[in-house]
Formats: sequence, C-alpha cells, structure tokens
Amino acid sequence: MDDPPAWIAEFSVTPKEFAAHLDAVVGSGMTPVTISALADHLAGRAPLPPRPVLLTFDDGFADLPGPTAEALAERALPATAYLTTGAITPGGRSLLQPAPMMTLGAVAGLERSGIEIGSHTVTHAQLDTLSTEDLMDELRTSRAVLEDALGRPVRHLAYPHGYNSAKVRASSARAGYETATAVRHALSSGRDERYRIARLIVRHGHTVADVEGWLAGGGARTAPFRDGPKTAGWRWYRRARTVLKGPVFAG
Repeated sequence: MDDPPAWIAEFSVTPKEFAAHLDAVVGSGMTPVTISALADHLAGRAPLPPRPVLLTFDDGFADLPGPTAEALAERALPATAYLTTGAITPGGRSLLQPAPMMTLGAVAGLERSGIEIGSHTVTHAQLDTLSTEDLMDELRTSRAVLEDALGRPVRHLAYPHGYNSAKVRASSARAGYETATAVRHALSSGRDERYRIARLIVRHGHTVADVEGWLAGGGARTAPFRDGPKTAGWRWYRRARTVLKGPVFAG
C-alpha cells in the first residue's frame, strides 16, 4: 500500500517497491516454490528444484487476492499465504488492529490463482504464551475453517510473528500440520527444521539491493541454529505479561 495503517507500516512496501522486489526474484534465476514443495523435500519425498525460493504472505490483507495476486501472476510466481481466520471472517475474533482485510469467501479463488493457503491461527496471538487449551483451539479451529473453505486438507502453519517454543512446535504436529514457519530473520536451508522453518521479513526500509543480497545467499545467517538467550528471556517476559493481562497481539 502507498498509505498503510500506522501499526503495519513497518512491514509494508509500496506497490512500486513490491514490483521491483518481484522483478529481482525473476531476475535472480531462482525457482519459486510453494511450502508444499519444501515440505516434500524436508520429509524426504521429493527433491527441491535448483536454487529454490519461497515467497510467503501473512495475515490476509485486502490487497492479497487483488493487486498482490495479480503482480505474482504476471510474473508466473507461485507463493504461499498464511491467513488469520478470525480477521477474514465477518464477526470473527482477532487481535489484529483495524486494516482492510480480504474475506474468507476469496480463499478458494486465491488458491486457484497459484497461491497455496496455510493457517496463521484464529486471532494472531503469541502462541508461546497460551495455555494448552487455548493453543490447540487456535491451531485446530483456524485449520478447520480454511479446510471448509477450500474443501481439502490444510497442511501448513505460520506462527504469528514467529513466536514459538518446543511446546508450540509439538502441538502444531498434534494438530495435524506438516510444517510450520517461524521468522528467525534468517535464510532457510535444505536442513531446516520442519516446525521452525526460517524466514526473512521484508520491512519498509528494505531495498531491492537487500532482496538481491538475500537471493544470492548473503545478508543473513542460515538455519537451523539454536535460539539464543535473548530469545528465551523475551519469551519468559511475554509469558508473565500474558498471565497478568491476557493474550496479546503477536507483532
């Protein structure tokens, strides 16, 4: 968007910048894949194509089934979208702040356009701070809603803002997901963890040169790697805050 809501502006780019980023992907000669292709590789079912790259979009903003999908289709770029079902369902419950959102009715058409659909939970809460009951509700309900809309199984999950833990990863497997993507601010690899796949966030200030650097395999560390002490400390702080104030938006 040219003028996004203030709360999401840091994670937005203009349509012109977005087109330039996509052109960089095309110009890199890399092979765009969906999360299912990566899942098949990590499970040992099929090899990845040479130099794969995965484009992912979270939440389900209103531009996704419109200009975003059109820009991808113009360049024959497949992608994966992880949708927050409470935010795209009329009257649904969500912790996302106000913003133009797509609707659940557009989900099937989005997938027909070449964008694979995954779950991004119901409310976009910090999953690693929730009780077991609330965690499983977030994972199972969002998956069921999307499966009803698509008429097929939904196998993949993205943790809101990447927040996860050993408990969250194990719960994701029990809820029926085959993969889950985190953030980690890192490049993924053929050895990455199926329930903590690394991603890079494109922020407002990232340039085409930044994207080209990532596509060349530089500018970030490569997963898998262990969480550092800062990540663990931040998780314990957020858990304590949730006990006092209740579930918090992951962002």
